[in-house]
Amino acid sequence: MPAIMDPYLTFDGNCSEAMHFYAEVLGGTVEYEQTFGNTPGCEGMGPEVADQTMHISVRLGDRVLMGSDSGNMPFDGRRGISLSLSYPSTDEGRKVFEQLAQGGKVTMALGETFWVELFGMCEDRFGTAWMVNAGKNKLGA
Repeated sequence: MPAIMDPYLTFDGNCSEAMHFYAEVLGGTVEYEQTFGNTPGCEGMGPEVADQTMHISVRLGDRVLMGSDSGNMPFDGRRGISLSLSYPSTDEGRKVFEQLAQGGKVTMALGETFWVELFGMCEDRFGTAWMVNAGKNKLGA
């Protein structure tokens, strides 16, 4: 049986805000959230990280998006990874793309491609890179 892969994102103190935003924009539900201050074994981490998120999970259909703040570990951002979303309608894809890009930056404007009706890339205000595919697949897959 193949492995099931669900993304796990690390943040620099704003994990809870980001993950609640993703739940709202992507139509998900926060299933679990816990701070370092409420986690057994984390008592010695210090008061500066007590309110940071140790773990949070957001249910998105049959997938889970998870995250954590870096706590006392150095945070060097996220490089070399994007989260890819696919929508059957261009209207829905455009709406989500615009919400994710607000306050962030568009790295590839939404437009028609050879593989799908609408595609675009952005980095949201939390530093997460997104790719949005929307509309009919042109490759027949």
